[in-house]
Amino acid sequence: MTEPAVSQFEIFLVTLPGLEDFLLAEVREQGFKKPKAISGGVLIQGGWPEVWRANLVLRGASKVLARVGEFRAHHLAQLDKHARKFPWGDFLTPGHSVKVEVSTNRKSEIYHSGAAEQRFERAISETFGARIAERLEDTDILVKVRIARNLVIVSLETSGTALHKRGYKQAMGKAPLRETIAAMTLRACGYKRTEPLVDPMCGSGTYPIEAAEMAGNLMAGRERSYAFEHLKSYDAEAVRTMKADWFTRTPPAHFYGYDQNAGAVEAAKANAARAGVAEACHFAVQPLSKLCAPEGPTGLVMVNPPYGERIGNKKALLGLYREFGDVMQARFKGWRVGLVTSDDALAQATNLDWTNISPPIPHGGLKIKLYQTEGL
Repeated sequence: MTEPAVSQFEIFLVTLPGLEDFLLAEVREQGFKKPKAISGGVLIQGGWPEVWRANLVLRGASKVLARVGEFRAHHLAQLDKHARKFPWGDFLTPGHSVKVEVSTNRKSEIYHSGAAEQRFERAISETFGARIAERLEDTDILVKVRIARNLVIVSLETSGTALHKRGYKQAMGKAPLRETIAAMTLRACGYKRTEPLVDPMCGSGTYPIEAAEMAGNLMAGRERSYAFEHLKSYDAEAVRTMKADWFTRTPPAHFYGYDQNAGAVEAAKANAARAGVAEACHFAVQPLSKLCAPEGPTGLVMVNPPYGERIGNKKALLGLYREFGDVMQARFKGWRVGLVTSDDALAQATNLDWTNISPPIPHGGLKIKLYQTEGL
C-alpha cells in the first residue's frame, strides 16, 4: 500500500436526521477521536484505518465520507482550475469508474450543481484518466462535493451500498425497517445486551437479529464489500487483521420474533441463519392474541407494526394497536416497550403511557417516531 498525501482528515458519518445523538453515543463507545454531532451525522478525525473501522463496526451510520481536500472557488473557471490540480492520483486507482455528485447552497456564487459536476468529471477524466460512470449503480468510486460559502469540500464516499444493508437480509417482507434505524432505536430505548427482546410483529426479523448481533458484539458489516476497496489507500491485509482481531461473544438465546405471516417467519429464520445468530433467535408463527412474555427476567418489547400510510387500512389498524396495548398491560408487567410508527393516533390507541416520544425520523418517504414506555 502506498500512503496518500493526506493521512489525517475529517470523516463524516452520515445518519438520518433525528438519530445524530444516538450515533454520537455509539461513536464514543467505539473509541473514535473527537466526535462531534452535526446536522445529518457525526464528524470524527482520523485516517484510512478509521474509515475502514467505521464502515465495519458502526450500526447507526448509513455512509462514511472521507473529506480529503478543500479549496475556494467563486466561479466555474476557478473550480475547473482547482479540480485539475487536485491530487486524484493520491486516492484513486486506475481502471475504476468514477462519478461526481455536487451539492451547493444559496450562499455560494457557484449555484449550478450540474455544471460543477461536469467540470469535476472532465478534470478527473482528463488529468487522471478515470472512466466516468453514467449511472450511480455502475460507479466504483463516488466523489461527493459540497460547495458552501464558496468553500469546495471534496469527499470520497467510502461505503458503496448504504450501510444498513448488512449482507444477511436477502428475504424481506413488506416495508422492512432499515437496520440502522433498528440499531439506533434500540440504543434510544436503552437496550442492554444481556436482556431479552421480544418483537411480536417481526416481519423479516430485523429487531431480534440486530439485537442478537449487538449482544454478540458482531461487526455490523463483516459480510459485505465496500467502495474503499477500490481506493489507493486500501490495505486488504490490514482490514483482514481488523476483522480477525475483533472480539465477539456468544449471544444468549433470548431474542424472540413472532408474526402471523408464515412467509415472514421463514424469511426471518433464513436471515438469522445468514447472520450467524440463528441459535440465539426464536421465530414462530403466532398471532398477537397468543403472545406471552417468556419465562425469566424482564426486558424490552420492540415493535414496528404496520401503519396506515404503509400497510393496511388505518381503521382496522386501530384495533390492532389497541390489542397490542392490552396484551402489553396484561402479560408484560415490568417490561419496557418501544414502538415505531408514523401515526400518533395509532400510538395513542394502545393506551400505553408513552414517557418519551422522539422527533420525526425520515424513513421510506414517511416521518416515523419512536414511542417509549418505562417498565409497565
